[in-house]
Amino acid sequence: MRKSIFIAAGLLLSISTQAQLLDMIKSTVKDKTGIDLNNPQATKGTTTATTTNTKTSTTVPTSTSTQTSLLNVGNLTSNQISSGLKEALSLGVTDGVKKLALTDGFLKNEAVKILMPEKLRKVDTTLRSVGLGSLADEGVKLLNRAAEDAVTEAAPIFTNAITSMTITDAKNILLGNNNAATSYLQSKTQSQLFTAFQPKVKASLGKVGADAVWKNLISKYNTFTGQSVTTDLNEYVTTETINGVFKMVADKESGIRNTPAMRTTSVLQKVFGAQDANR
Repeated sequence: MRKSIFIAAGLLLSISTQAQLLDMIKSTVKDKTGIDLNNPQATKGTTTATTTNTKTSTTVPTSTSTQTSLLNVGNLTSNQISSGLKEALSLGVTDGVKKLALTDGFLKNEAVKILMPEKLRKVDTTLRSVGLGSLADEGVKLLNRAAEDAVTEAAPIFTNAITSMTITDAKNILLGNNNAATSYLQSKTQSQLFTAFQPKVKASLGKVGADAVWKNLISKYNTFTGQSVTTDLNEYVTTETINGVFKMVADKESGIRNTPAMRTTSVLQKVFGAQDANR
């Protein structure tokens, strides 16, 4: 009986010693490696790896991020972006040309009104000083009348440029500045517009009587001053007419970009709403 008691006591002592030894081993491992053998799922190593993986998965190179924003602005398809930009430009052109083509469309709009050519400002001053201010005013008015008559030539040229806009053009324009679409249109149509406008402006100058009035105006100035002043009204009015059209288109574009109320169709609302989110 006594022998059995000693054996049992020895076993208990052995088990206790093993448990203490195991605890010491676990403690040493945790101190040296950071691994908790009692809870292997929540180790430092695992935590570090998880953190590293999280950072790796959320870090995207700048070029990839930019590419993604260009390809999928607000989850819009490329066709939606292209359609929205074409619609915005079409509205700008249609609205701008329509307003400018009205009587006083240029003359009563201070933003686009065609003034006396700079090199002829002294003509204006001289005529007014000798009581011929009304002749100078008539000359300026008829320059604007010629522009109002000629501006309708812009519409088909603009339409062709808008139709040929590529998807890449549209994406770049959408993420561009307030007049990116107008700048695109200008780069594509400037030379075509000048070529198409010159004969139309020349015809319009004759149609409204501007050429006769300016011939008389210059003649009187030369008589009073003894000078011989000439100017190419056709080129001047052509350039100013084109500038006026682009000014109106730019104003419309800026409005659509910055004023949600001017986005009158669902396409414009979706496309430029996405633009707002990417600013």
